[in-house]
Amino acid sequence: MSQVRQPAVAGMFYPADRQTLEKDIQQYLDEANYGRDIVPKAIVVPHAGYIYSGPIAASAYKQIIPIKDKINRVVLLGPSHRVAFSGLAVPESDFFKTPLGSIPIDQQGIQLLAGLPQVIASDQAHREEHSLEVQLPFLQEILGDFSLIPIVVGEAERHDVAEVIKRLWGDEHTLIVISTDLSHYHEYDEAKRIDRLTSDAIANLKPDLISYDDACGRNGLKGMLTVAEEMKLEVDILDLRNSGDTAGDKNRVVGYGAYVIH
Repeated sequence: MSQVRQPAVAGMFYPADRQTLEKDIQQYLDEANYGRDIVPKAIVVPHAGYIYSGPIAASAYKQIIPIKDKINRVVLLGPSHRVAFSGLAVPESDFFKTPLGSIPIDQQGIQLLAGLPQVIASDQAHREEHSLEVQLPFLQEILGDFSLIPIVVGEAERHDVAEVIKRLWGDEHTLIVISTDLSHYHEYDEAKRIDRLTSDAIANLKPDLISYDDACGRNGLKGMLTVAEEMKLEVDILDLRNSGDTAGDKNRVVGYGAYVIH
């Protein structure tokens, strides 16, 4: 019998009703701007509740619309918020479900990671994790059918993360998605200052300049930037805002950035 990872934050981080969810995502995408005319290999997106970070995430997701018919496989990395562990965790489940339907897990892709000491199989790491789940409806709405390799990143060195990403790199049919928010709970102007420095480090492929408090998904992000640097790729900044710009007050904000790697 197939194992299905059920949605954990539908109705909290995003609408549980299919029609409402589809409508909200389309609105975010319609209001987002296109960046340069490029072919993305990877995007970096935030993972808060949609009312806070949905418009920023849409800035990156809109970049994949022109190549949506080519992408049939998504490698998705996001930080662990619920379970403390070392390394990177792939699921034991066969499908991930959202209100928009079920996504098959690419078991052959996961097998490519067999033997890497930093990779573990753990449904527990995935069960309540929102950093991956909130990306799935955007991907489903844009891509339709695709297979997924979801990876929760615990404490891991950037070169260990980079090794995993390179094993799953694939060809033009594979998209890599890195899920991370930026600074947390600073006053609005201070957050803007910190997030601008982090954003510059991302754009300039300087993973060592990103510190513990700069991005909650720093380990996955730094691994991706390490690969991008090795492969001489470029990063474009698409959007840089925080919760004070969208749906929160400006006393304690969370930063959000959207980036495309090509």
